[in-house]
Amino acid sequence: MDSHVVRMNGVGVRRDGAHLLSDVDWTVDAADRWVVIGPNGAGKTTLLRVAATQLFPTEGTVEVLEERLGAVDVFEVRPRVGFASAAVANEIPGQEKAIDLVMSASYAILGRWREAYDDLDRDRARALLAWFGVEHLAERRFSTLSEGERKRVQVARALMPDPELLLLDEPAAGLDLGGREDLVGRLSVLARDETSPCTVMVTHHLEEIPPGFTHALLLREGRAVAAGPIASVLTASTVSETFGLRLKVEQVDGRWSARAI
Repeated sequence: MDSHVVRMNGVGVRRDGAHLLSDVDWTVDAADRWVVIGPNGAGKTTLLRVAATQLFPTEGTVEVLEERLGAVDVFEVRPRVGFASAAVANEIPGQEKAIDLVMSASYAILGRWREAYDDLDRDRARALLAWFGVEHLAERRFSTLSEGERKRVQVARALMPDPELLLLDEPAAGLDLGGREDLVGRLSVLARDETSPCTVMVTHHLEEIPPGFTHALLLREGRAVAAGPIASVLTASTVSETFGLRLKVEQVDGRWSARAI
């Protein structure tokens, strides 16, 4: 039986009087690959930040890697979680080299300080950059990279600590068609690898779901519309309800799409 990597019961998040999440129940098992979908403002990034132990809920209970938030030192949990998000990218020091950004994930920090790295760390960082096709950018400053290059470096960083949980917040956002398809293909390979970590990916677009993802959670206005095996969740009725628009949903050759009727 799979162990629960993430378990949320009755989770709500309120900020400045606004309900970002309300009464969310969600369980993620070790072998799962989840996609979280919803319109802007649905609470997707908030949900991911809670799962990353970056944000504590206002109500409800959260367990991440079988550790309960509020009863554990989150700094012991965070190195076990790989997290790639625009919020993280905005905090990266402008002079940080790509390879240093990847290596520093081993300590769950941003920016080189006094931590020590050995050849194994450097070799792993270079191998991850190479796997995402950006090893030639290893010595480049992160601030000089294109949006597509930044996305690939961030996913490589998220994988650096060999995490038990991989959280990807809109990894394909801002990419052109070629960049999106290349990244979707690489994430599909990860999803289908049984040795890869449990993965949760946030997106607005069904077209960005990599083949191999097993489950879906639909959010609207901070509440779960549907959750479960991907084929049973991504239906015309549930996706239409989520986005407030009549949509036709199709799956062809393992890829999903949606368009207005």
